[in-house]
Amino acid sequence: MYAINPEYRGLTSEEIGQLIMQGCISDDWGLIEVKENFSPENIKNSTFSGKIRLGIFEEEVRLFGGVSFKTGIYNAWLNNCVVEDNVLINNVKSYISNYKIESRVVIHNVNTIAVDGVTSFGNGIRVKAINEQGGREVTIYDHLTTHIAYILALYRHRGRLISVIEKLVNDYVSYVSDSVGVIRSGARVIDCDNIRNVKIGLAARVEGARKLFNGTINSSYEDHVTIGDGVIMENFIVCSGSTITDSTLISNCFIGQGCVLDKHYSATESLFFANCQGFHGEACSIFAGPHTVTHHKSTLLIAGMFSFLNAGSGSNQSNHLYKLGPIHQGVMERGVKTTSDSYLLWPSHIGAFTLVMGRHYKHSDTSDFPFSYLIENNDESILVPGINLKSIGTIRDSKKWPTRDRRKDANKLDQINFNLLSPYTVQKMLNGRKILLDIKKNSEPVDGVYAFRRMKIRSEALERGIHLYELAISKFLGNSLITRLQGHSITSEEDIFSALEKDTPVGSGKWVDLSGLICPIKVLEELFENIENGSVHSIEEINSVMVSVHQNYYSYEWTWAYDAFDIFLGKKISDFTIEGLIEVIDRWKSAVLEIDNYLYEDAKKEFSLSKMTGFGIDGEESDKHHDFENVRGEFQTNPMVVSIRNHIQAKKELGKEMKLLLEKVTESVINKL
Repeated sequence: MYAINPEYRGLTSEEIGQLIMQGCISDDWGLIEVKENFSPENIKNSTFSGKIRLGIFEEEVRLFGGVSFKTGIYNAWLNNCVVEDNVLINNVKSYISNYKIESRVVIHNVNTIAVDGVTSFGNGIRVKAINEQGGREVTIYDHLTTHIAYILALYRHRGRLISVIEKLVNDYVSYVSDSVGVIRSGARVIDCDNIRNVKIGLAARVEGARKLFNGTINSSYEDHVTIGDGVIMENFIVCSGSTITDSTLISNCFIGQGCVLDKHYSATESLFFANCQGFHGEACSIFAGPHTVTHHKSTLLIAGMFSFLNAGSGSNQSNHLYKLGPIHQGVMERGVKTTSDSYLLWPSHIGAFTLVMGRHYKHSDTSDFPFSYLIENNDESILVPGINLKSIGTIRDSKKWPTRDRRKDANKLDQINFNLLSPYTVQKMLNGRKILLDIKKNSEPVDGVYAFRRMKIRSEALERGIHLYELAISKFLGNSLITRLQGHSITSEEDIFSALEKDTPVGSGKWVDLSGLICPIKVLEELFENIENGSVHSIEEINSVMVSVHQNYYSYEWTWAYDAFDIFLGKKISDFTIEGLIEVIDRWKSAVLEIDNYLYEDAKKEFSLSKMTGFGIDGEESDKHHDFENVRGEFQTNPMVVSIRNHIQAKKELGKEMKLLLEKVTESVINKL
């Protein structure tokens, strides 16, 4: 920090005299260095101790309400600081110590900003995610991704893998540790109390914070961080684009890009990744994967793994049974929704895109049944497989997530796949369908109800679940087939089957959701082996693999779909005739239209007479309808309804187009004969 720098020189006697005349004090004026064109005009009533470097102060800054200040140092005590050009430091009640303050920073009306000894600024804190008692600690650092955190937390059965990654992280922690903090260019620190051992990034807005201790604010010019009124944070890292304000309390947490924690939210020992939102409620030892959202005062998320979660008011979980303490944990796969006052007793595992309603005390496991309802009735957990495939809300969620990606930073840490149907969810539906068929074949219902894994499945729900899963699988495989053919020039039978060949063997077998990144497990296993044998030398190399996997998703997806045709239809693609491919397209079209009609009918319920209750408050029946339309709009013009109708028409045309293409090839083959 204080190496010899030819840009700086010592103060002249005239400059020292002027500073003294302007109320400034120093233990040793010889320890102060300034730039060549330095002028002491805008330094008043300030104390300097230790080594000091000062830049040039010649601009004005404008604060809220139109108040303007000349840049400079007023009413402050600086100890061992570098202050670069055109910084405003005004009204520091205590002192600023051991900081490099970059150009165009504003520090106004603060108490203490200081670094005491060597610190890592929140890097290296071990967060007890998922299990409150520990055992799944994730060491946080500036560039932590949801995928690295997933591995660190959940692959404890691979000890060598964990130890190597932790060593790489600890190397980074050592690299960034320092006895001097930094406030980067363009940052504003206004009306704050105590800031200790904190690194503040580019263009950050820290206004009204009460206590910030041992952390890093990784702001950027393109996507700045806001820390607002009443916030108290200790042992933290906050990434670009995030907002934390309104008396939010944070302890031992990582907060990823584009997050919003607001309105008295409280979080401890937790990880929040891209685009999470927490208002009013509480989090304890959670792994909040991308787009985890909780907006209600009475909601507690505890000791669990979540992503794309929408937590209803009063949702909570229990992580101990009053025996050995809070040792239990749970998993909610992507897209789960919990209704008001829902409850789960950990350990439980809830499948993707499932709606949880009521209170469940029997350690539910619905991991093989995505898109389901888990409903409580008389203390029994009732599973309704696949029913969420008929819900307009599921489709609305899948459309809104990409539009609610708040990240503007060019360097996006988390790789997020927003697809509703993917090898990850479709493999689960294939397995769920098989389980339901086995239950039907090998079990007898009692009063029309099957028992399975401490849950109940009504016979009609079982039959409907099989049908819905078959529709969704047919839709996914047809989508994959048509997309594949659309990407190639098709004029002959050879062109068709050449287009349908795999690009790569990668993609076969099991797929996993690495907290937002959907990928084949074989890719991960290869990466893990390379990490364990020392072929990978940095965290950056691991992240580059994750980026590559995300970019190659559709190529890998086709490899999986290619194999899935044999699993689902009992025939390899290489054995299909053109007529067989046409049948697949017909099956796809029928499935798409049936699902879309389910969605259309579900949307229509939102415009039923019962939903108009309370409208047209003092009028006649006609006033109720008019009031409803003015507030909610008309059914036919609702954006989601219009989207469904357009989707139905587009898929009809696409199916017709693809069949025509294949039929022309068939005619061409016949003519050649």
